[in-house]
Amino acid sequence: MNIPIKTLQIFLTIVETKNFTRAAQKCFMTQPTLTKTIQRLESNMGEQLLIRNNQTVELTQAGQLFEQSAREILGHWHRLQEDMSNLSGLKSGRLRLGVCPMMSSLIISLLTAYRQQYPGVEIQMYEYGGFGCEQALLNNSLDIAFTALPTTHNTELANQPLTRYPLLACLPEGHLLTDKAEIRWQDFESHPFILYNEDFSLAKLINHLSRKVGVQLNIAFRTGQWDFLAAMVEANLGVAILPEPICQRLTSSKLVFKPMQPAMTWDLALIWRENLPLTPPARALLTLSRNCHQ
Repeated sequence: MNIPIKTLQIFLTIVETKNFTRAAQKCFMTQPTLTKTIQRLESNMGEQLLIRNNQTVELTQAGQLFEQSAREILGHWHRLQEDMSNLSGLKSGRLRLGVCPMMSSLIISLLTAYRQQYPGVEIQMYEYGGFGCEQALLNNSLDIAFTALPTTHNTELANQPLTRYPLLACLPEGHLLTDKAEIRWQDFESHPFILYNEDFSLAKLINHLSRKVGVQLNIAFRTGQWDFLAAMVEANLGVAILPEPICQRLTSSKLVFKPMQPAMTWDLALIWRENLPLTPPARALLTLSRNCHQ
């Protein structure tokens, strides 16, 4: 069985776009050519991998198994290319970097230093929540990722802590809780709470810590955008918890920030697959991050 790497890339593009037309556009192919490529692939495999259904594409059971293997194969192929191209030093290559949206503005200085030191490396950035970054690493779709600790797959992922920030209660002006010097978990129980989307590491941390002390948060809204979260708090739709650097950006809004008791921190880190060697571009980023945070 001889399946070209390009065919695996086309298959995964269809899986990601869930549409043959969009996949053909992304692969710079005509749709008939793309369709024939998939037909040849299915013929070689002896199994139907994809089902077209109401303008979308779904994976068969065989397709799900094939997707996992295709991601692993492409991940190893990417790593081989990086290793071969950097035998004489890191002069070029591609870094597949995962970033949680809330962290993007906090890593600019590190990325700037990386670009200055390794201008020939192309950085491909993918925005996911913390859990999404973990899944992409386990699928071999990323080389390394910025996220917040703790990770869900802590036995499969290694991490390098970077920095930590206090987490603060975010309240609208005039709220009953603004008279308190510190906010306890129990103070939130009778108020609507605005939380991050479920794949955010911070959402998992907040849920874990509140339940640990027996508090069931009254979650009214979820969002993946911190500025929208702050706007909803300002509109008196609920209360929330935000990292200190995000709070500092909201000084012009009508919000009040209070420390939590017990104190909580947002611990940022780089994470990568424990059982896979880092690519040279990813290893260089890790080394640079250690030097910057010594």
